[in-house]
Amino acid sequence: MTSSLPPSDAILPGITLDQHLLRRQRHIPEATGDFTGLFQQLTLAAKVIASRVRRAGLTNQLGTTGEVNVQGEVVQKLDDLANATILQSIDNGRFVGIAASEELPDPVIFDAARGRGKYALVFDPLDGSGNLDVNGTTGTIFAIFKRLHPLETPSLKDVLQPGSALVAAGYVVYGSSTIFVYSTGKGLYGFTYDPSLGEFFLSHPEISIPHHGKTYSLNEANAAKWHPGMRRWLKDAKGRASEGWSLRYSGAMVADVHRVFLKGGMFAYPAEAERPLGKLRLLCEAAPIAFLARAAGGLATDGRAPILDVQPKTLHQRTPLFVGSTAVIEDVMAALSRDE
Repeated sequence: MTSSLPPSDAILPGITLDQHLLRRQRHIPEATGDFTGLFQQLTLAAKVIASRVRRAGLTNQLGTTGEVNVQGEVVQKLDDLANATILQSIDNGRFVGIAASEELPDPVIFDAARGRGKYALVFDPLDGSGNLDVNGTTGTIFAIFKRLHPLETPSLKDVLQPGSALVAAGYVVYGSSTIFVYSTGKGLYGFTYDPSLGEFFLSHPEISIPHHGKTYSLNEANAAKWHPGMRRWLKDAKGRASEGWSLRYSGAMVADVHRVFLKGGMFAYPAEAERPLGKLRLLCEAAPIAFLARAAGGLATDGRAPILDVQPKTLHQRTPLFVGSTAVIEDVMAALSRDE
């Protein structure tokens, strides 16, 4: 007499992130396991950062270090901690040859010896860290490239690749729960962390950005500095409040983009008069978010061209960003083009 196993969901909350990666790896004949190994290091870093964020008020981790980073921004204590956590985690994993962080002026080469680490990692360790003192949502953004010449010493060229060359990207939201969202270009998946089990479980399979949306996420305080077409678009959107249009802006791009990916609409950080090249970082913020948006059926542009087509020239290059529902982004681009 044989007995059948109970359904897996009767025991576990669902598929873990590791299981999800391994299942996908089995369909890639040339897979070596390095990619899965790198993700295991990233998820470990996310767990550590989530723990530190939740306990920040009890461990004297709120507030600033008194320093200013390469972006000219005041460094929060948890910016430093998150940055160090990710670098240490991926160094231990030995799958990355070179990494670039928003917090550092230059890339980190983990080992100049040839043949070490076939991937290049770019990341924003703690997006929205200014929200920490008020218990607001924060996040981590990452992007993964294959190194151009993995048998040679890592160099800046491994990082300065367009978003179209990405092999994977993702973000982690540290909010009421910790959610890890990633894509390898086909499908967008979200995993919620269960701290009692120490695992990320699939909670958002096949995320698809609605074609339309009635939520816009941007800093209206800067509207006077924007392109006239963008100001007109905003005025029109505000005039349609009776149709359900509304503003949702948290001050953390990860949180706002996550809402847009699930509910539709648009996140935007337009160019400004004194910032004609925009504010967001192309490599560690805009490109990975654009990669994820495309995987979920949305659009991302700098107002003129797709973000994924932009060839970065410098490590900390800035860009405007408009990302979200296809219909909304196309409407914004039409508004911007009318004055050109």
